[in-house]
Amino acid sequence: MIFFKAVREHLRKKYGLEIDSPHIGRGLYLGHPYNITVSPYAIIGDNCNLHKGVTVGRENRGERKGAPVIGDKVWIGINATVVGNIKIGNDVMIAPNSFVNCDIPDHSIVIGNSCCIHRKDNATEGYINRVV
Repeated sequence: MIFFKAVREHLRKKYGLEIDSPHIGRGLYLGHPYNITVSPYAIIGDNCNLHKGVTVGRENRGERKGAPVIGDKVWIGINATVVGNIKIGNDVMIAPNSFVNCDIPDHSIVIGNSCCIHRKDNATEGYINRVV
């Protein structure tokens, strides 16, 4: 246990990785693993990809108080932010620099700060790395 805490602390200092969530599925891929923050209360499904600058955070008040639940096969692009007690469906692509604070249905692409949702079958096809 002490070894893993030391490794986690080293990664936090060297790369800015703050991933404390005990609820992470198999096949998590960190593309360009720098400055990634995941709330300890977030739940992340299988085969998810997080890229540089991603924040998966918790809201502390209001109707969305809580942390996100992220489904399987979700690709989150560079500098995207996902916050609040929301549900991200399976097979979802969140474009770089997007701000997501609403529920996202399965098989969707999310673009922009206004959280514009586009339905698309196989939204993450060719994007998910190292599927287990």
